[in-house]
Amino acid sequence: MTDSMTPDEAERHRAKMARRKAVQDAEVASKTLEKGLLIVNTGPGKGKSTAAFGLALRMIGHGRKVGVVQFIKGAWATGERTTFERFGDLVEWHSMGEGFTWETQDKARDIAAAAKAWDKVLAMLADPSFSLLVLDELNIALRYDYLDLGQVVAALSNRRAGLHVVVTGRNAKPELIAAADLVTEMGQVKHHFAAGVKAQAGIEF
Repeated sequence: MTDSMTPDEAERHRAKMARRKAVQDAEVASKTLEKGLLIVNTGPGKGKSTAAFGLALRMIGHGRKVGVVQFIKGAWATGERTTFERFGDLVEWHSMGEGFTWETQDKARDIAAAAKAWDKVLAMLADPSFSLLVLDELNIALRYDYLDLGQVVAALSNRRAGLHVVVTGRNAKPELIAAADLVTEMGQVKHHFAAGVKAQAGIEF
């Protein structure tokens, strides 16, 4: 298609892109802050935890330590956990959930598991060796009131300056969204489950 452009069209395109680059460069140059981010991945669509683990891989690629605490998901084998275990001391992984509330059918047990997982998070928040914490499905624990929302938001808001934290799960609480630096809502346009496709290795786990 570029071969069919006239010299005038090519020059107009070049000039347009040059103006766009100047605007973009100025925008990038104006951002001077560096800080640990509180990131929330929420919404009904698939990919919240997947995105968080992708970010974790990026952090590991820079030689920085990552911690993962899973609140609802149990200790069953998943592709991501198997992969992260290969990075040795750069990853600390804790699957501390016992399944979704409709599986356990025991709220007291769910609350106890969430409290134990949160104690682990508090210890990791205090550990300066971590650069990123992934708190997988914490939003679900908060949704069902397994944890005190005010205490969780306060602890995450008062984390040390350079620590990044990613929280995943549907139905993020408004208070957590307000405290976050970055919130992404995954929308669901179409899902293969509706067509009868089961959970598959490498896609769901």
